[in-house]
Formats: sequence, structure tokens, C-alpha cells
Amino acid sequence: MPKGAGKLVAQNKKAHHDYFIEDTYEAGIVLQGTEIKSIRAGKANIRDSFARIQNGELFLHNAHISPYEQGNRYNHDPLRTRKLLLHRKEINKLIGESKEQGYSIIPLKIYLKDGFAKILIGLGKGKKKYDKREDLKQKEAKRDIERAFRERQKM
Repeated sequence: MPKGAGKLVAQNKKAHHDYFIEDTYEAGIVLQGTEIKSIRAGKANIRDSFARIQNGELFLHNAHISPYEQGNRYNHDPLRTRKLLLHRKEINKLIGESKEQGYSIIPLKIYLKDGFAKILIGLGKGKKKYDKREDLKQKEAKRDIERAFRERQKM
């Protein structure tokens, strides 16, 4: 999370498993009505979401922000497409890099910063099955080394 960021609301843990994240950007989210109250209550999910560039603007698809309980008729559609706010230079850079084969724009985290909802998006290249296996082997080896080190310290 960027420096000075506040409360973490939602995290896409599977993103680092499925993609090599090469670059990250902090973006604002255009919200409607009671959506910010739901986010502050921690009712957001970005597990299956993705970002796409349309007409020179960045949009977040498939992010689920639950309706606010006290919102009655002013509530919103939980899966609606939301616009993301980035500087033009950053959007142009994303357009250029995401045109390459295999690159995707993946939401990594939603958090609150200075009262505003922010999203950390990453430019990632999809991992192949053997890459995922290699990551799991490295993770397991690291865990075994730490376990052995801890047991040696106990003696």
C-alpha cells in the first residue's frame, strides 16, 4: 500500500498468484450515493474484478460493493461499472503497455486515504501453470527453512 494510506478495505490475494505484477498505480474511484458508506463498513470485494480502458478512460468492472443497509431506495447496483480517476499521462502509459500481448490491468487493493476511497491497480502479465508451481515450490522451501531455523533457536 502506498505511504500514508489508511484502512485496508479489500484485497485481491489471488492477483499475485495469477499474474506477475510489473507496475502499480493509485487511482480514485467515482462512487454513487451510499457506496462510500459500504466501503467504510468494509463491504467490498474485488476478487473477480478487472479494469479496462474505454474511450481513453479507465473503468473498473465486476467489483462488488454491497448495498448499504440503511440506504433504502438510494442504494446502487452492487456490480455496476465504476470509473477510475488517473492522470492522463498514467492512462496513456497504461494504454501503451496493456496493448502488449498477455498484459492485464488488475485491481489489487481498495483502501481509504484521507477520507477518500482509493484503489491500487497493477499492470500484470499472466502466469503460466508452471510459473505458479515454481512460486509454490519457492514458498514451501522458504517456509521449511524458517521452520528449521525456529527449531534450531529453541535448542
